[in-house]
Amino acid sequence: MGDPQNPYPLKAAPKVGDIMHLPTGVLVTPEQMLSIATDARVVYVGETHDNPASHRLELDVLKAMEERHPGKTALGMEMFVRSQQPVLDRWVAGKLDEKAFLKESHWFDNWKMDFGYYRDLLIYAKEHHIPVVALNAEKDLAQAVGSTPLEELSPEMKARLPEMDLGDPYQRGMAESIFAGHSHGKLVMDGFVRAQTLWDETMAESAARFLASPQGKDRHLVVIAGGNHVAHGFGIPRRVFRRIPTSYVTIGGNEIAITRKEEPEIMDVDLPDYPNLSYDFLNFLAYEELPETGVRLGIAYEPGPDKRGMQVQSVLPDSNAERAGVKEGDLLLTLDGEPLKETIDLVYGLKQKKVGEKSTLGVERDGKKLTLEVTFQKTEKVHQHGKP
Repeated sequence: MGDPQNPYPLKAAPKVGDIMHLPTGVLVTPEQMLSIATDARVVYVGETHDNPASHRLELDVLKAMEERHPGKTALGMEMFVRSQQPVLDRWVAGKLDEKAFLKESHWFDNWKMDFGYYRDLLIYAKEHHIPVVALNAEKDLAQAVGSTPLEELSPEMKARLPEMDLGDPYQRGMAESIFAGHSHGKLVMDGFVRAQTLWDETMAESAARFLASPQGKDRHLVVIAGGNHVAHGFGIPRRVFRRIPTSYVTIGGNEIAITRKEEPEIMDVDLPDYPNLSYDFLNFLAYEELPETGVRLGIAYEPGPDKRGMQVQSVLPDSNAERAGVKEGDLLLTLDGEPLKETIDLVYGLKQKKVGEKSTLGVERDGKKLTLEVTFQKTEKVHQHGKP
């Protein structure tokens, strides 16, 4: 009788902006969804990492939760591993500016996504003193679990494991679907299942520990994570409930239109027919593009010798760098007087600039120090690593 994932299908095709309550098939307003969701102790929002519409939805949920329960809200994020918790605490306490936060959290090394996707969410948390909880497992543990059966792990690694339930058939079904048609072999797939389980169990353990802690026992928690960690409930939600039974609501998105200039990468995956709903509330979204900020210099580079500046490997033709007189082999030492000690100093500095503005580059060339002036013009986006 019907489809268990969509028991009450809509009579007309959904439009961008529609919100469907999947258990009933009823379309609701954002206000109705948020009023119902904020009744719960935990709200899980499954995101598409590179869709700004997903992140606006997350911010709307967090704002609604804070307005409903002022001073009693917290935010759990997949994007941070547990060892980053002290940095998150300093951020929320107002002890770090954005650049210092990006440096200390090693954002671009750990998550590798444009910070612009998450900036508004994290700034809101900071401005409202909302605790941000680092949920995820450390990378070295995930790598070990993905490559080694649990019983063969070292005692030190075993001691760091959360309680692991590897028997969920729906998670294995998802993994097998993703690996279908690829010649990775069973051992690799088993490793993927172990790693996926580690991520979900660690995030669930982190969330449950916070909810049971003195800091979190009276708070409502908004958890944001990739859709595969939330959809159908077998990832994080079920594993949190196993540890601390409490009320929860799941919210997700379905991109039904593409508004970005570049076609998104789409995986050719035939997922199983799960016997349960994907979310409590399904938001029909457009697949958007993150508005571009900053300017481009147009160089390939690497950190300079002895951690001094950025060594120019090549200069793109007709780029801002070429027009300013930057040459291959130059050592960029400063941008507007600010030392360039690591990559983020250059990347972050360029992100703050606008087309039409000027900057000065402190350059060392053949042992001589020069000052070059660059006027930033609009340039085409180049998808090549290390070319800001």
